[in-house]
Amino acid sequence: MKIAVISDIHGNMQALQAVLKNIKEENCDKIFCLGDLAMAGPEPARTIDKIQELIKTTDFTCIQGNTDEMIANCDNQMIHMLEENNPVMAHALECDATVVSDEQKEFLRNLPVQNEQEIEGVKILLVHGSPRKNNENIYCDLKIEEVEEMIKGTDANIIFCGHTHVPCGYQTNTRQTVVNVGSVGRPFAQKPKSCYAILEINNGEFSIKHNLVDYDVKTASEILKGRGFEGADKLAAMLISATSRYPQ
Repeated sequence: MKIAVISDIHGNMQALQAVLKNIKEENCDKIFCLGDLAMAGPEPARTIDKIQELIKTTDFTCIQGNTDEMIANCDNQMIHMLEENNPVMAHALECDATVVSDEQKEFLRNLPVQNEQEIEGVKILLVHGSPRKNNENIYCDLKIEEVEEMIKGTDANIIFCGHTHVPCGYQTNTRQTVVNVGSVGRPFAQKPKSCYAILEINNGEFSIKHNLVDYDVKTASEILKGRGFEGADKLAAMLISATSRYPQ
């Protein structure tokens, strides 16, 4: 059994299409998606449509990310609160909430926050941030004790997460594997390449690797910039720089 695990597409159809092509080349049997499908990207509505199509036509499991929840439940109070700390993302959210349809918002709202399943005796937990909170960061430089505290309460053999847009992995003292799969649509690892993970299970034994995939970042950046909301140019530049810092 070969499973692709993707996360944090953020409306980047160019990146998603490139990753789906790579997944097909890898002959994966399933796809797990850890959320953050649309917000602050080039084509949020089109990306949601594609995810809905994949759910209907392939073996595709999708959970809700924190920004999916934000788009689904967006109101003026949420925008104003976000604007105090991150005005660029506030403007992106306000714009996304107008282009994403009510039906798409309902789809995002109804996505499960987590998903747990067992395949060939291997227990797998899918979360966006951490098992505790959908916006908690599992970064690359945590102490193993911090990671163990974050996953306390789950007996899953593998915990897949995203949210930080930077891939990493941990093996805990309880013999649990924690893997941040990185980001398809807004990578923050200083390389403008999509990142996702592949899980392979054979007779109860498993291996995991990260794949980096080239995509048409120039076109994605131009489409995002062309959306025209305040700060869209900064988000577009971040696709090219592949960092989490806004350009000056």
